[in-house]
Amino acid sequence: MPETTLTNASHSSSITANLVRVDARRIFSAELHWQGGIIVSIAELGAEDADLPYLIPGFIDAHVHIESSMLTPCEFARLAVRHGTVATVSDPHEIANVLGVAGVEYMLNNASQTPFKFFFGAPSCVPATPFESAGACLAEKQLDALFRVDGIRYLSEVMNYPGVLNGDPEILAKLALAKRYGYPIDGHAPGLNGDDARRYAAAGIGTDHECSTLPEAEAKLAAGMHILIREGSAARNFSALHTLIGRYPDRVMLCSDDKHPDDLQAGHIDRLAAKAISLGHDVFDVLQCACVNPIRHYGLPLGQLRVGDSMDAVLIGDLQNLKVIKTWIGGQLLAEQGLSLLPSIKPEIINRFEARKLQPDDITIRYPGGNIKVIQALDGELLTRQLIVKPKVSAGGSVPD
Repeated sequence: MPETTLTNASHSSSITANLVRVDARRIFSAELHWQGGIIVSIAELGAEDADLPYLIPGFIDAHVHIESSMLTPCEFARLAVRHGTVATVSDPHEIANVLGVAGVEYMLNNASQTPFKFFFGAPSCVPATPFESAGACLAEKQLDALFRVDGIRYLSEVMNYPGVLNGDPEILAKLALAKRYGYPIDGHAPGLNGDDARRYAAAGIGTDHECSTLPEAEAKLAAGMHILIREGSAARNFSALHTLIGRYPDRVMLCSDDKHPDDLQAGHIDRLAAKAISLGHDVFDVLQCACVNPIRHYGLPLGQLRVGDSMDAVLIGDLQNLKVIKTWIGGQLLAEQGLSLLPSIKPEIINRFEARKLQPDDITIRYPGGNIKVIQALDGELLTRQLIVKPKVSAGGSVPD
């Protein structure tokens, strides 16, 4: 990745551009000044000027696991700012599954070394299922300690939706804890519909990013939830759900969930927003979903281009392609013309991998005879199907065909 060093340390400057005020649904030419990272004045110059670039609020990934990018928060930030992303709502449950509270603290400490704005949740389901043996467990006591840590702002996705519906005391205690702190609660309930969706939402769970069909999303919207349209490296639901943007612009957010480094190199929320605009969605609706709704839902301290706001903004060439020219966070220029101005920071090594050498017999799937159960992977989905088939057999083992 091309890079430069962060030479522009000033948090005070000014710009003349077409200002896109998403909250007021207005575009006008303006001269904007900020000092110490805070917008201090906006002078309206007139109507939208075709010769000027556009200044919009920064993009926000409303749900992502930084660990899936195989990057530390600092390195994730270096890539993301190139695409106009200024913040993420991040669930650290993957590292927590292995290292517990120490893993969450590692993410917080690493993220504190960059001006990029990471907002982390306390993982609600570690381990994700009772069948896991990853090495850690976060019970109510550990979550209570995490909720007292600066940088934790919500309860991460509640994957144990059967536990919610069946009144499992452990998961209900975690929900009650989050409510006592006044924190939002994220959901994870693939396929949930009807009364089950209503009961799940009634437990205080406010979002879901697992919808793969419109009827499922609409059932959860009817239950009062916000829908996060996901387009990541593993699961891609934008094509199925994008019509929600125009119908529920105040109840939809955009997220990646899992973003591999090669995909992050190519684009982030900016590309998803541009795709929505290319399909005919109103630019204000799209930018509300991509830049504003996460601020409102999670209560994030991010700017929306108003006097008194933090200067968290993106300069783009036009309102169709959304090509990023510059990115500011807290008034600091962090990306320009495709170059990240954030320095690379060598990470602390928190754990190590020790594995014995595998032998072929260790991974041979013995053939029991007859038909066997096979997992069918579906392109663009995390959900799988079950097949009953007779496998190809070699040397007494089931092998790929």
